Amino acid sequence: MQSSLIGKIEKARQYAQQPDRVTIIDLVCEVRGDNGTHTVSLRDGAWTCDCHFHADYGTCSHSMTLQRLLDQMLPSELRPAFSVA
Repeated sequence: MQSSLIGKIEKARQYAQQPDRVTIIDLVCEVRGDNGTHTVSLRDGAWTCDCHFHADYGTCSHSMTLQRLLDQMLPSELRPAFSVA
């Protein structure tokens, strides 16, 4: 393996241990819930989900799942507003 690639792999390992280095701007994911799979997206600073609950309340378990998983990599205004232990 080329020495330059080995250096890049090591740098990637270091960066991955510091999630505050990453800020997620736009994202599209599928979340497999108990009753089906839902598409959750983060675009233009807003979370959306194709489930009915999100349409009514502006949040849902699917979008909150991603907020919790990605917490440190999100701008502060997109992080979870509350935490349930």
